[in-house]
Amino acid sequence: MSKTLLYGATKIDETNGAYSPIESLAAFQWKNRVFILFADRDNARAARQENQLLADRSALDERDMVVLKVSGGKVRALFGAADGLDGEMIRRDLDAPETGEFAAFLVGKDGTVKLKVSEPIISGELFAIIDSMPMRAAETLKSDK
Repeated sequence: MSKTLLYGATKIDETNGAYSPIESLAAFQWKNRVFILFADRDNARAARQENQLLADRSALDERDMVVLKVSGGKVRALFGAADGLDGEMIRRDLDAPETGEFAAFLVGKDGTVKLKVSEPIISGELFAIIDSMPMRAAETLKSDK
């Protein structure tokens, strides 16, 4: 399985596009973490990923998640609210694979890509990655008070 974590760098190269906020998802910046699936409807890996994530809606809600599926040029919200998004623009901004191929991205509240996978990720592993992020740790401490 190919998995790339893109957070935790000690020095950020601001010229590197991986650390720039994703323009097409700007409506979510500082409000939501966005998990984006790329695949057509009849892609078994995408179906498995959807089922994994949507099985624990309370965990998605607790982490301020929005889950989107991009199929062709269309965007469908699987969890959370999302209107007026352009699938082709999201695909281009994330440098996602061609239509029909599976990929998934996690975009943090700061608008930057935190994770890119080419195979479905287990929801527990995804939540552990999110929970290890400094912003999530701060949210957890604030909610304990």
